[in-house]
Amino acid sequence: MTILVTGASGNAGGAVVRALAASGVPGKALLRRERELPPGIDLLQGDLNQPETFADGLTGVSAIFLLSGYAGLDELLAAAKAAGVARIVVLSSSSVVGSTTDNAIAAYHLATEQAVRDSGLEWTFLRPNTFMSNTLRWLDQLATGDEIRVQYPEVPISTIHPDDIADVAVRALTEPGHAGTAYRLTGPVALRPAEQVEILGQTLGRSLQAIELSREESHAELLAAMPAAYADAIDSFFGAGIVDETTVNDVVEQVTGHPARTLQEWATENASRFS
Repeated sequence: MTILVTGASGNAGGAVVRALAASGVPGKALLRRERELPPGIDLLQGDLNQPETFADGLTGVSAIFLLSGYAGLDELLAAAKAAGVARIVVLSSSSVVGSTTDNAIAAYHLATEQAVRDSGLEWTFLRPNTFMSNTLRWLDQLATGDEIRVQYPEVPISTIHPDDIADVAVRALTEPGHAGTAYRLTGPVALRPAEQVEILGQTLGRSLQAIELSREESHAELLAAMPAAYADAIDSFFGAGIVDETTVNDVVEQVTGHPARTLQEWATENASRFS
C-alpha cells in the first residue's frame, strides 16, 4: 500500500502526510519543489495542474488524496486508473451541500466530485467546515496590535482541526468500508469569530479585541483579497446563510474513534506561528 498525497504542502495535505507517517503507511507527497518530509514519505515532484509531470510516479500507488479544482483532472484520473490506483479520497467542501450550489466555490468542488464519480474508481468525499488554521489569516493584524477585524461576526462556525480531516482521510484511504460515502466533517463546537479571537488570545497570553465588521464591510475585505466570484461565494455562505457551518456532528469520532479536536488544542499546538 502506497498513498499519494496531493497538496502536500497545505494545511490538509500536510496533515495527511504526517498522519500517514505516524501510522507507518508508505506515501508519496506531490510537491513542486523539494522539502523535508517525514520518514516513510517520498517526494514525487510535479504539478497537480499538469498530470503529465508526475504520471510515471503513479506506479505502485494504491490510493490518492486529491484536492479539488485543478486542471487536467480527467487526464489524472485516467492515468491513475491505468496505473492500478484503486481509490480516490477527495477533499471537497461544505459548500456542495448548501442551499445554492451554483457559486464559484461550490462549482469547482462539485465538478471534481462528478469527475471522480465518473472515473470508475472507488471514491470517498470529505466535506469539511472551515479549517481552524484559517485563524492564521489574522497574523498581519496580530503583528501590529491586539485588535482583530472579524468578518460575519454573528455567525458561529464549528471549525475543524486539519488533523481531524487527515485522520478521516487516512482511514478512507487505507481501510475498507468508506467507498461511495460523502463525509460531512465539523469541529466539536460552534464559535462566533469573537469567541475564536478570545480563545487565541488566552493561548497567546494577549488581551485581544474583536472588531466586528458589518456584512458590507466583510464583503469589501473579501473583494480586496480575492477574485470577486470567490468573495461573492463566501458572502453568500455566511452573509446570506446558504451554507450551514454552525451545526455540529460526530462524524470525526464515528470514523476515527476519537472526538474532534478543539480550537484550544489547535491554538496551543500552533502558538509559535503567531510569535
